[in-house]
Amino acid sequence: MAEQSRLIVVDDEPELRAMLAEYLGNHGFEVRTASGGAELDAHLAVGPADIIILDVNMPGEDGFAVARRIRSRSDVPILMLTAAGDIVDRVVGLELGADDYVTKPFDLRELRARLRTILRRREAAPAPEPKTPANVQISFGAVSLDTEMRTLRRADGSELPLTAMEYDLLQVFAANPNRVLTRDRLLDLAHRGDSDPFDRSIDIRVTRIRKKIEADPANPVVIKTVRGAGYMFVPPRT
Repeated sequence: MAEQSRLIVVDDEPELRAMLAEYLGNHGFEVRTASGGAELDAHLAVGPADIIILDVNMPGEDGFAVARRIRSRSDVPILMLTAAGDIVDRVVGLELGADDYVTKPFDLRELRARLRTILRRREAAPAPEPKTPANVQISFGAVSLDTEMRTLRRADGSELPLTAMEYDLLQVFAANPNRVLTRDRLLDLAHRGDSDPFDRSIDIRVTRIRKKIEADPANPVVIKTVRGAGYMFVPPRT
C-alpha cells in the first residue's frame, strides 16, 4: 500500500486515541480520531475512511449502534475493540458487520498487523474457483448479485450493503450451485487459503448473508445448511 491508509479511531478514552494516533501515524496511516459516533459522522462528512477502529464500550451511543449505522450505508472495514474475554461482544460485532476485533488490552503490533490484513484483503481482487462469468446477474432468492458492479440488489433495483467478505462468499456459492461446500472449503475459495483466527466465523457470515437474501432467514431455502457437512447454494427454479 503505497499511499497512506485513511484511518479513524473511535474511542472515548483520550489517552488511547492519542497513543493510537501517534503509533499508527508513524507506521503509514493517516489517522483521525473521534470520541464517539457524532464526531465520527463529522469526519466521514469531510472525507471517507479506508478503515475504522471502533470501541464497543462507549457512553451514549455504543460501538454496536455506531457499527449498525455505518454498515447500513457503507462497507468500510471495521475493527472493533472489545473487553477481554467477552465472547458476546465479539459475536455481536461480527453479526453487525465488523471485519475483525482486538481485545483490550492489546499489543500495538498485533493491532497494526490486523489492520494491514483487513486492508490487503479489501484491495485484493477475489478469485474463487471456478470463476463465475464476468458481467452477469445471479439470482439468490428475491435478490441478485451483480458480478460486474460487485453489488447485491433487490428486485426494485435498490442496493443492499455488502461487505467484501460477503461478496466473496456469495460468488463462491454462485460458482458452485447445488454442491455441498465445507467451511474449510469456503475459506480456501474465498480467502485463497490465507486464514487468520477470525476466519472461523463462517457460520456468522452466512447468517448475515441469509438476512439479506432469504425470505425467512430462520428457515433458509437459498443457502441451506447440510448438517455435519457445510452449506449448499440452491438456485431458484426457472
